Amino acid sequence: MNGDFTVFGTPVFWTDLIGNVAALATVVLAMRRSVWTWPVQLTGAVLLFIASINAHITGNALKQVLFGALAVYGWYKWTHGRRDDGGLAVRPATGRERTALIGAMVVGTVVIALLFSWLNSLGLHISWAPWPDAYIFVGSAVATFAQGRALLDFWWIWVLVDLVGVPLAFTSGLVVSGVVYAVFLVLVILGFRSWLKQYRSTAVVAA
Repeated sequence: MNGDFTVFGTPVFWTDLIGNVAALATVVLAMRRSVWTWPVQLTGAVLLFIASINAHITGNALKQVLFGALAVYGWYKWTHGRRDDGGLAVRPATGRERTALIGAMVVGTVVIALLFSWLNSLGLHISWAPWPDAYIFVGSAVATFAQGRALLDFWWIWVLVDLVGVPLAFTSGLVVSGVVYAVFLVLVILGFRSWLKQYRSTAVVAA
C-alpha cells in the first residue's frame, strides 16, 4: 500500500492523519458537550472515507458514510436538546433503550458480517475480515446514535468497539488510525467520568 509519505518506513495518508486528528478533536469536544462535536466529526468522516478508499478498506469507508449521516443527526439533536441554561441534558439510557442498543449491535453485526461475506464471495472484496469489520461498523453506528441522544452509555459502547478497532487498524496498514484508536480508549474513559459527573451534579440540583 502506497501512502502520501512514510513514518519509520510505514506509508501514511494525509487524509488518514488529518481525519484522525479531527476524530480526536471530536472526542475532546464531546467530553465538553460542545455542539461543535458534530461538524468536526462530519469533516473527519469525509477525510477518513477518502483514506479508507485509498487503502481499499470498503467496509471502513461505508462506516464513514454512516458517520457523516449520524453527525448530521447528532448536530440536530444536540442543538435542540439544550437545557434552559444552555447545557446539554445528558442521562443514562433506560432499560428499554439499553436492550435496544445491545440488540442492534448483536443483530446488526450478524447481518452486516453475512452481507460482507456474501459480497466477498461475489469477488467484490468488501472486507478481508467480515466479522470484526461488521462489529466495528455496527458498534460505531450504535455508539454515535446513542451519543446523538446524549446517553451516558455511548462511552462504554466505544470502549467495546475500540478493543477490536485497534488491532484491526494496525493489521490493515492504517497505523495512524491504530494509534488514534488506542488514544480514544483513554479519552473515552475520561469522557464517561466527565459526563457522569455532569449528570450527577444536574440531578442533585434538580432534586
